[in-house]
Amino acid sequence: MIKLVDYVQKENILMKDVYCSTLMDLAEKDENVVVLDSDLMNSIGTVPFAKKYPERTFNCGVQEANMIGVAAGLSATGKIPYAHTFGPFASRRCCDQVFISASYAKLNVRIVGSDPGVTAAFNGGTHMPFEDVGIMRTIPEMTIIEPVDSIMLEDMIRQLKDVYGVYYLRLLRKNAVQIYEKGSTFEIGKGVLLREGTDITIISTGILVSESLKAADALEKDGIHARVVNMFTIKPIDREMIVRCAKETGAVVTAENHNIINGLGSAVAEVLIEECPVPMGRIGVKDLFGEVGPVDYLQKRFELTAEDIVKEVKKVIVKK
Repeated sequence: MIKLVDYVQKENILMKDVYCSTLMDLAEKDENVVVLDSDLMNSIGTVPFAKKYPERTFNCGVQEANMIGVAAGLSATGKIPYAHTFGPFASRRCCDQVFISASYAKLNVRIVGSDPGVTAAFNGGTHMPFEDVGIMRTIPEMTIIEPVDSIMLEDMIRQLKDVYGVYYLRLLRKNAVQIYEKGSTFEIGKGVLLREGTDITIISTGILVSESLKAADALEKDGIHARVVNMFTIKPIDREMIVRCAKETGAVVTAENHNIINGLGSAVAEVLIEECPVPMGRIGVKDLFGEVGPVDYLQKRFELTAEDIVKEVKKVIVKK
């Protein structure tokens, strides 16, 4: 069951606190739940977990690739590991270990990469993952999820305990914009239709979901009826949803807090070119490195705002 909030607004709870509290609840019921980190437990908020379950907490230090190996080893003994570090280190730095030790070995590992895209803010370009989805998307049998708010995050953390495989969860640490009502549940691999529309479909993920809804409101004033879809599972992507929206609206714009190369936009484009070619545009980082700054500045700098989505929609829709 999925229910949308009446008013979209910033949550008063941190995503990292929901991550920790949900893991603690799961650990209380299942002794196989274990948490790993690369010296960032304060940052991700799992210190309470470590205090309550010290024997199930593994701080691997600033050795991210080794952490993935440890998580894979724990999985091989029947444990259910959730391994966290910042997004670029979970992907760029650990790519071979994720590929060989976890995926190729067909083990059961959840990798949590925090501070996606511009949400790395003042940590700057070295810590700003614009490429993590692209790296993980090329690994066979990998599932990639980007929860949009705390409601979806809690549901995803709970669901991931009872599924098998390698999962990459792209996690905003701070306050998200709430999209869903408490109690909503989601199906991994299926997009969520947030708003109906007949002229064009905006397919978005992460922090660009709320921007897409703002853009749809602005477009409505200009007589353009935009459908909005939250594609929270980037791999495997919901091909059926993409094709249906393309056929019904005749044009698509994707919006993501990631490089436009090999992210959500690329995944959607692959489906469209194979099954239902329509005019398409992509909102995302245009093959650039990250920078230091507050999130609102960085969204403008990298053209990730509702205004940028509106401009792109108007460019694409005339090609129908």
